[in-house]
Amino acid sequence: MAERIDGKAVAAAVRQEVAQEVLRLKEEKGLQPGIAVVIVGDDPASRIYVNNKKKACSEVGIYSEEYALPASITQEELTDLIHQLNENPAIHGILVQSPLPKGLDEKAVVENIDPKKDVDAFHALNVGKIMIGDFEFLPCTPAGVIELLDRYGVAIEGKRCVVIGRSNIVGKPMAMLLLHRNGTVTICHSRTKNLAEICREADILVAAVGKAKFVTKDMVKPGAVVIDVGMNRNENGKLCGDVDFDEVEPLASYITPVPGGVGPMTIAMLMKNVVSAAKIQNHLPL
Repeated sequence: MAERIDGKAVAAAVRQEVAQEVLRLKEEKGLQPGIAVVIVGDDPASRIYVNNKKKACSEVGIYSEEYALPASITQEELTDLIHQLNENPAIHGILVQSPLPKGLDEKAVVENIDPKKDVDAFHALNVGKIMIGDFEFLPCTPAGVIELLDRYGVAIEGKRCVVIGRSNIVGKPMAMLLLHRNGTVTICHSRTKNLAEICREADILVAAVGKAKFVTKDMVKPGAVVIDVGMNRNENGKLCGDVDFDEVEPLASYITPVPGGVGPMTIAMLMKNVVSAAKIQNHLPL
């Protein structure tokens, strides 16, 4: 039976470390890390995410500003706000909550954020830096997965790693991070042939496909470490991951539950990124 990886406990430890570092920066450097969160329109899921981020900021001592904008805002007005935040020395991180309402170009918004303030690590410059392994920020979810593996003592070097999913937010950067840690990485997706066969080779299997219970026991090698990035609702409206947990748990050596696995790590790593951004902009060592 697999050991469950407790994302809540690890996230709490990361947040505690961030809070101590924020306190140190305030006391020793007179520096208060700050983030601006921009939400456009009234998507209920986005509102929950933004509230959670603001709550996490107040818990660790990060200054936060919220900009709640109407869905009718123009691209030009949104760009102007981004440029103002780029110039604001009290704001070290800028986060534009996605999805944006129809008619707004999300890519253009991201490209207008100063890469040093891009705490989501979505800007093309930061994506390129992740590719070559010379990065300041990492996308929060893949960074959270690496943090979980590290804290549970799961070695990546020399392991066969399979990532199911090729999104720019999780799949691709996840593969790069495993590669930088000397894993042998395969990226699978909807067009992959013999998917189950490839997944069964994995020592570390990361599911980021966005389909409830997609990964079944016939796709998992006994003793594999199974990381479930999925966030779905099952037929009863209950939160579940991409992995059929009940089926796979008896086979795996470690497994992340949903909820309570990777999810809590995403916001914890965002807090870490804001502190890193504040240090970079004030020429302090990371």
